[in-house]
Amino acid sequence: MRSRQAFQGARRAREFEAFVAGAAGRLLHAATLLTAETPGDNPRARRLLTLALAHTYASWDRLRGEDPYDRTRQYLATRFARAAWHQYGGLGRARPHPGSPLARLSPQERLILVLRLYEGVAEEQTAALLGLSVERVRAICNRATTTLLHPPRGPAPAVVEAGVAPS
Repeated sequence: MRSRQAFQGARRAREFEAFVAGAAGRLLHAATLLTAETPGDNPRARRLLTLALAHTYASWDRLRGEDPYDRTRQYLATRFARAAWHQYGGLGRARPHPGSPLARLSPQERLILVLRLYEGVAEEQTAALLGLSVERVRAICNRATTTLLHPPRGPAPAVVEAGVAPS
């Protein structure tokens, strides 16, 4: 009996290690985009990913037939949403890195943009995951995309009239 449990535990560990080896890079990148940190300095993203992977490992035996990547991404997104929107765990209170192009977006906009455009999750699935309507997800995604594509302009240069010296 013990040898069977040991064998199952070893198999479970090997399967999970193979999953992490294949998926951790992409999941870390998604977490880094969510937290708007730089790829080289992303402690909040790493913490978020560690929590998501730990949750996936804890439920590994119950995942039969489900895609562990989808489950991990779902937990990553809901954990980020909870932290950012409800101020749990400190993820939402931290300021995004100013050099990140996603720093101008709200946490909700970043989450929807990452799920929709980076991860390719359908609007309906994103809406169901976040408890929003499909129209709301579409509107937030469009607003976030517009914000990224059309950054705010700086102040207009002062106009100098001909023949008049600036004072």
